[in-house]
Amino acid sequence: MDDFWDQVLDFSKSITTEVGAKLLEVFGRVTAEEKQDGSLVTEFDKWSDERLRTAIQSTFPEHGVLSEETLHVFPDRDWCWIVDPIDGTTNFTQGIPLWAVSLGLLYRGTPVYGYVYVPTLNQHFYGYWPGDSGLDMSTGAWLNGQPIQVRSDDPGKNQFFSLCARSTDVLQQPFPCKVRMLGVATYNLLIVAAGYAIGAVEATPKVWDIAGIWPIVHAAGATWTALDDRPPFPLTVGENYRSRPFPTLVTNRADLVAQFRPLVDWVASDYSAK
Repeated sequence: MDDFWDQVLDFSKSITTEVGAKLLEVFGRVTAEEKQDGSLVTEFDKWSDERLRTAIQSTFPEHGVLSEETLHVFPDRDWCWIVDPIDGTTNFTQGIPLWAVSLGLLYRGTPVYGYVYVPTLNQHFYGYWPGDSGLDMSTGAWLNGQPIQVRSDDPGKNQFFSLCARSTDVLQQPFPCKVRMLGVATYNLLIVAAGYAIGAVEATPKVWDIAGIWPIVHAAGATWTALDDRPPFPLTVGENYRSRPFPTLVTNRADLVAQFRPLVDWVASDYSAK
């Protein structure tokens, strides 16, 4: 199994670095069109999606693939990759240097490995977390080869909490932290795992936004709360995940869920049905 995970890591770093290099060549110089759900897509989202999918299918032919731009139905395979070709397309098109390429590897419907590359920052996040999969594998989270973990701090005026564009109404009430909004679902949640922030919320992430970071965040010691009380994983074979949101709160400590959840809980009811 160790040889398998070495292959998975080497493949992830190689293909995301290749794709990231191509995307850097056109970063900030492409136009986008609006998709049905209101998000943006460019020809390079589609190119990245295809390149990642074909590389996975060539290297791991027995694995399934689910991707943002093409394959939305979860396949009947023990192993399945979930691809987010460009997370943060709006940033990518506008020349804002924060966007990511994300891969998640699922075993029987649950992510056990994730890899997220942020080309503009040359940051490679990856992690392993078997959860309840029954797999005999190591657990850990890394950034550029260095272990990462959450910080243990309490909320305070000098601690960061990351919002998404659809959760800014929390600022209509007193909030216990400084707020940041980055425009990239993966990075919003990863900064908790990396110890940069103590919490983050995403109102409407899709499965390709969260599959790659799920193992990293858990392995780094963060607490994941599904704001709609529907566990994100395992995924269901045959279900179409194109439109399903996964409203999420991530905190650095489990005891802080009781403090932050009442402040952000409304995002599930406001957006999950839309």
